[in-house]
Amino acid sequence: QQRSRRFKAAKERDEKSAEAERLRAELRAAGRQLPDEETPAFDSNVITPGTAFMARLATWLQYYVQQRLHSQPAWREIKVIISDASVPGEGEHKIMEHIRRQRRLPGYEPNTRHCIHGLDADLIMLALATHEPHFSILREVVLDRKAQEKQKDAVAAGLVPGPPKLQLLQVWVLREYLHKEFSSADYSSIPGGYNLERVIDDFVFLCFFVGNDFLPHIPALEIKDGAIDMLIYAYKQLMPRLGGYLTDAGRVHLPRTEVLLREVSAHEDEIFERRRKRDEGRERNDAARKAAASGQIPSG
Repeated sequence: QQRSRRFKAAKERDEKSAEAERLRAELRAAGRQLPDEETPAFDSNVITPGTAFMARLATWLQYYVQQRLHSQPAWREIKVIISDASVPGEGEHKIMEHIRRQRRLPGYEPNTRHCIHGLDADLIMLALATHEPHFSILREVVLDRKAQEKQKDAVAAGLVPGPPKLQLLQVWVLREYLHKEFSSADYSSIPGGYNLERVIDDFVFLCFFVGNDFLPHIPALEIKDGAIDMLIYAYKQLMPRLGGYLTDAGRVHLPRTEVLLREVSAHEDEIFERRRKRDEGRERNDAARKAAASGQIPSG
């Protein structure tokens, strides 16, 4: 999906650039003053593996790490592993595979602490899927739309934004919350009863339905509409009928998954209708704000 978005963005940018050049040619022919040309936008396709940019970045990272290891005392006791774009795989998946390899080594310390820095929500799911309790994720605080607009206005006014605020997500705390949420369901129909690790695997699987970097979300399921809460509720309510977990060591039990998806599909019409009313209300509010800003009275 990321690669598809990048290719589409590049195509749209080329089309926009061609149209802008055509308009500039018309203005030039008419003897009119031309507006200043915009600074070329950064082409996100350059961060695709195999590009010259990524090759230069890998070389620079090697230099940067070596320079720090030899000049900074704080770095001297650190082991740095660079896995650049020449090594196949998504960055977060390569990190998780490294952790899994470490766990298989003789003498592995089970209380080893892991901390990953990144904003990708998939990191939370991957961290849960490791079943490592001592896991933390350092991530930037995500701003809502109003805060983002204020930040853009401040930058436009010439103010320099400060460093981004960070938050630390403790996966062991999240595991406790998941236990509190799911343990209240009826697991009497399942051989062996309630098992937190199996529930966590099912929770990660359920979150696939709201989309990730590799799979699009089901149209009726959007996080902002409370899709995760609805999936959790359906899972807990259906557990006595399911007779077992949705997943087992990475394998999906399709008949049980079908039961859950049928329950979710029964609410699709209601979800789409609620979304339509919400979008219409937002459009009316936006129109009213624009009218108020221009001193006009909105009609209707």
